This record gives sequence, structure tokens and C-alpha cells, in this order.
Amino acid sequence: MVDELNPELTERDVLDALKGVKDPDLGRDLVDLKMIKDIRIGDGTIALTVNLTTPACPLKGKIENDVRTALQNRLPGWTYEITMSAEVRGKGIQEKGDIPGVKNVIAVGSGKGGVGKSTMAATIAFGLKSYGAKVGLMDADVYGPSVPHLVGSNNRPMARGDRIVPIEAHGLKLMSMGFLLDPNRAVIMRGPMLHGIMQQFLHQVEWGELDYLVIDLPPGTGDVPLTLAQTLPLTGAVVVCTPQEVALIDATRAVAMFRQLKVPILGMIENMAFFDVLAYLQERGGPEAKKLVENKSCFDKPGDERVHIFGQGGARRKAEELGVPFLGEVPLNLFLRETGDEGRINEALSENSPSRPYLHNVVEKLAAQISIQNLKNPKMPKLEILS
Repeated sequence: MVDELNPELTERDVLDALKGVKDPDLGRDLVDLKMIKDIRIGDGTIALTVNLTTPACPLKGKIENDVRTALQNRLPGWTYEITMSAEVRGKGIQEKGDIPGVKNVIAVGSGKGGVGKSTMAATIAFGLKSYGAKVGLMDADVYGPSVPHLVGSNNRPMARGDRIVPIEAHGLKLMSMGFLLDPNRAVIMRGPMLHGIMQQFLHQVEWGELDYLVIDLPPGTGDVPLTLAQTLPLTGAVVVCTPQEVALIDATRAVAMFRQLKVPILGMIENMAFFDVLAYLQERGGPEAKKLVENKSCFDKPGDERVHIFGQGGARRKAEELGVPFLGEVPLNLFLRETGDEGRINEALSENSPSRPYLHNVVEKLAAQISIQNLKNPKMPKLEILS
């Protein structure tokens, strides 16, 4: 739309003014990425929408400021109305094995058990949802399904013809072997049966339209990751580990497995990075403890309020050594453990959760890595058949 008082100013002029403004994470021009939408020019106002590649964009404020600054510098004298929106993108190409309607599939794995992989998978799913994305969570840990307990659901999926309707809890679509079995029954099955179950969970469940499907893998490097990598084009994988050397050795094997299977590594998360004494005292301490928190008089020097039970910074160093993104650290705290034990893991993202800022940091960095990965898979142009 053109301003009648300024007929010489066009949509092209606005786009030209914004050339060179980049998404800091993607390193690409907003105009080239077709992120500038709905340009309207009228009554002395330039209005437009910046359509980000994820609602969890960590640099939303910077991008908005950069757009406004570019307009002010190159098209001065106008009023600027900038709307920030988001539309999650997939890889842009259809591949054999894709799940219809699902834009991104993220596998969350670990080299060993006991590092909080399922908790991280669930909080990643709820974290992405908290930003407004449509998210599903699939529990592929057939032998030790944890998702039903973490989300506090013991419902059973319903059949609709030859399709399975997933469970819904707190806004997430869910599927797990735990919804199908008696909780006290051991799962005993061989590889071919696992393969069949994974195929059902992926392609017979009515996932619908999802921005992200998060898959909680079993620990280690066994049949399930192999089956998924061979039959499903994964957007990428996240590796969860703890800081101590024995966990990092196994995390390195997990990274090597994904690379061998040609699955992109979206990053590593360091879980149980430290015990936050201040958070504990604020949450559980009495009046005297709260006074100590206020002046930190119970600590000899700055930094003593963080107790690095399993060592410090091991996952960050290992990620740098392996050349994979480091998505952040999540500390030990009672609130996260209790919400998981009590089937309220969604509350780990609540306002009063001491884990919230750490989990949001992880989710934002992961969302950025997913967008970066999708840019590496541009949609192929249609080929004209020469007659």
C-alpha cells in the first residue's frame, strides 16, 4: 500500500532500506529470508511485520531494534509500526519417512542413564510450548518409559480406525509405551518388535500439525536411535550429560553415534551443573536463612553459593572439543525433582520455578539451532523439463 502524500515511497523502498539487517543467530539478511511481511505505507506511517523463524527467538528485541534503526536512518521522518510475529519453519523439502504435518523432529539422547534425559526432553517440550509453538512429546524409551509419570497422566490412547489418537496433557500431544502397559509390568522384546513399535508411534499416531515433535530416546546407542535415524529424517539430536568425566565419556559416544548415522547435532545440555544453595535457602529456609541469603554472609567469597557436586563446566568444554553447540546448563534443585516425581513437570517452567531461566535459555538456544539447521536444507527449485 502506498501513501497518497508520498507516492514515490514504495514497498520496494522499504525492503531496500532493510537490506543488510540480519538475524544474528542465522547470520542471514531478513529480506533474503522473506521475514519482512505485510508492508503498509500511509498517513506518514510505515507499518510492517517481522516474521521470525521461531517464537522462542532469543534475540527478538535486538532484531526489532535493528529494523527500527535501519528505517530511521534510511527513511527518516516517518512513524514506524513494527509487529513481531513468528512462524516455525521446517527444512523446506519433503523426504521419505517424514511425518505429515510435523515440521521438526528433535531426538533427545544420552550416552548413559541417570543424567536426567527424560526430564530435559519433557521440559524442552513444555518450554517450546510456553513460547506458543505446537509441540508433541514421544517417549521412545520403551524399556523405561518415564513420560507418563513426569506429566502425571495414566490415560490410555484411543483408536480411530487404524490410527492412534495421542494423549493430551497440559497442551502437549503425548505417546508412550507407558500409556499402553501395566506400570508394574516389565517390557521384554527384541529389536524387530522395537522397530515395529517405533513405526507405529511415528506414523500411525495422529500427531496433527506440530511445529516440534520431541523424542525422548532410551539411553545408550542401541536399536531405537538406529531405527529412528534410518527411517525418519530427524531435524537433529540433543545430547544430555552431567559434568563428571564418566558421563562425558558416554556423551562423546552418543555424539559419535549420531554423526555416524548422519543426524545433525543441535547441541549438548549440561544437567545437574551445580547445586544452587541460595535458591535452596530462599525456597526452603526459615527467616534466619532468608536473612543470610540477602547479605550472602554465609559464604566466604563470591561463587561459593554454587556447589559443583559433579565438577564444573565439563559439558561446555566437551562441546567445544567436539565442535557442537553448547545449549546451556541446568542446576540441581528440589523444585525440579519434586515436580517430576509428582507428575507436574510442566511447572518447571512456571514463574516461581528456580529452573525457569535456565530452561528458557536452553530452549531459546535450541530453537535457534533448529532454525540454523533448517537453513542448511534449502528447498530445491523446481526443474523445468526442456522439450
